[in-house]
Amino acid sequence: MGNLLSKWNSISLVKRIIIGLIAGILLAVFLPTQAKPVLIFGSLFVGALKAVAPILVFFLVMSAIAQHKSGQQTNIKSIVNLYLLGTFLAGLAAVITSFIFPVTLVLGESVQGMSPPEGLVEVIRTLLLNVVDNPIKALFNGNYIGILTWGIVLGVALKNASDSTKSVLSNFADALGKMVGWVINFAPLGIMGLVFDAVTTSGLGALASYGRLVVILVGCMFFVALVINPIIVYVNIRKNPYPLVFTCLRKSGITAFFTRSSAANIPINMNLCEELELDRDTYSVSIPLGATVNMSGAAVVITIMSLAAAHTLGIKVDIPTAIILSIVSAISACGTSGVAGGSILLIPLAVSLFGIPNDVAMQIVGVGFIIGVIQDSCETALNSSTDVLFTATAEYAKKRKEGKDFVVGINK
Repeated sequence: MGNLLSKWNSISLVKRIIIGLIAGILLAVFLPTQAKPVLIFGSLFVGALKAVAPILVFFLVMSAIAQHKSGQQTNIKSIVNLYLLGTFLAGLAAVITSFIFPVTLVLGESVQGMSPPEGLVEVIRTLLLNVVDNPIKALFNGNYIGILTWGIVLGVALKNASDSTKSVLSNFADALGKMVGWVINFAPLGIMGLVFDAVTTSGLGALASYGRLVVILVGCMFFVALVINPIIVYVNIRKNPYPLVFTCLRKSGITAFFTRSSAANIPINMNLCEELELDRDTYSVSIPLGATVNMSGAAVVITIMSLAAAHTLGIKVDIPTAIILSIVSAISACGTSGVAGGSILLIPLAVSLFGIPNDVAMQIVGVGFIIGVIQDSCETALNSSTDVLFTATAEYAKKRKEGKDFVVGINK
C-alpha cells in the first residue's frame, strides 16, 4: 500500500487531476446511481479550500507587510494596472464579438427572489463597505476585500514589533501553506466528485436551446485567454508568453473550472506562484486581490448577455454606447464579489443603459442561471488563471527592465 501511494504521489498533480476527471466521467456515465457517494469528495475538497483560504490570506498578507522593509519594492501597482487593462479589453472583445455574432434569446419566466443592484453606485458602495467589514465577520464570510484590508492594517501596525513576533507570524503563514499543500494533494478525488456531479446534473439538457449563446460566450473567453492575454504578456516581457499562459490554464484554470469559485482557487494559485518562484510579498496580496477585482470573464458575460438582450428586443446599439457598456461591465465586474449571485446579477444594471425594464432583465438573469453550468465554470477558470498570469507578468517585466535574465514558466 505504501509503495502504491508513493508511485501515485510521484505522478505530477496535473496528471493525477486528469485521472480523477476521467474517473468522474466514467462513473457518471456507467454507474450514476451506485457511485453517488463520490459526490462527498467534491464537497469536501471545495469546503476545505474555502475554509483554509481566508485565514491563509489573512496571515500571509499580515506577515508580508509586517516584514516588508522600507525601500523594498513590490509589483502591486503594475499588477493592478494589468488587472484593470485585462478586464476592460475582455469587455471590449465581448462587444466586438456581439456585433459580429448577434444572439437572440428565448425569454421565459422572470427569476423570483433575486435582488440585483440598483445601480453602479450601489455596487461601489457595497465594495467600500466590504473594506471596513468586521474582521471576524470578513474571515467567516470569505470577504477578501475586508480580509486584505485588515491584513494590511495589522501588518503595518506590526512593522515595529519584535523579531520574535514577526517570526511567529511567518511560522503561522508557513504552517498554513503546508496545510494548503495537503488539501491540494486531494484535488484528484475532489475533481472526480465535482465532475461526477456536473455530468449527472439534470440541467445539462436545458443547454441545447441556448447552444449558440454558450458557444459565443465560451469562444470569447477562449479568445481572451489565448489571444488578448498573451499579447498583454508579450508587450510586457518581450518573450514567448504561451509557456506561462498554458501553465496557468493547466495548473489554475482546470481546478477553477470545476470548483467554480475564485475564492476556493486562491490556495491553488498561491501554490502555483510558489512553483513559479515569484515574490511572496507580492503574490500574497495580488492573488486574493485578483480573486476580487480581476474579472475579465465576468466582463465578457455581462457585456454579451446585455447586448443579446438588446438584440432580442430590437434595440439598436451604436458603437459609442457599446464601448460605454464595456467600461461599465469592467467596473461592475470588479465589484462582483460584493454582490450575491456574482456576475449574472449585474446584468440588470448593465441593460438599464438601454432602458430595458427590470422584469425583462431578470428573465435574462434566468437564462444566465440555465447556462451557468458551463458559463460560470469557464468564467471562473479565466478569472482565476489570469490572477497568476498577470502576477508573474509584472515580476518578469520588472526583471526585464532591470536587465536580469528570467525563464517564462516553471523553472524546474
